[in-house]
Amino acid sequence: MKTICLFVSVSLLLFSVSNSKESEYDKAVSLVKKAINFYDKNGKDETLNAVTSGKFTDGNIYVFIYDYSAVMLAHPENKKLIGRNLFNVPDADGKYFRRNIVEDAKVKGSGWVDYKYKNPETGKVENKTTFFQNHKGLIFCCGVFK
Repeated sequence: MKTICLFVSVSLLLFSVSNSKESEYDKAVSLVKKAINFYDKNGKDETLNAVTSGKFTDGNIYVFIYDYSAVMLAHPENKKLIGRNLFNVPDADGKYFRRNIVEDAKVKGSGWVDYKYKNPETGKVENKTTFFQNHKGLIFCCGVFK
């Protein structure tokens, strides 16, 4: 009986952890969609200001925006990145993930890109995935640490 209870408890815990990650992925997509809807109603300048001020932030998940050259146009957490061309800046493993974001956004319109990035909460380089969507010349992004 104890074995069955332990198995059920562990299964529920694993289900809960996988569901929370899944919901973070859904949250990332939802935040990007909300930012795009805001753009359609309010225009580019107001959207960039809203993103930078944290309007599309939920906990440690937030929207940021690139142009087609991978210049950071809006970022709520690291304002030093705004205005920088990050196209040729690799992740910790040397992957030029922003190139993938820009190229895939142009060709596919939207998708996910995996890379490694320093987690500001832990201070460690961790696996991250970012949802991106191309919209009217801008690339709206939202990442989740795995």
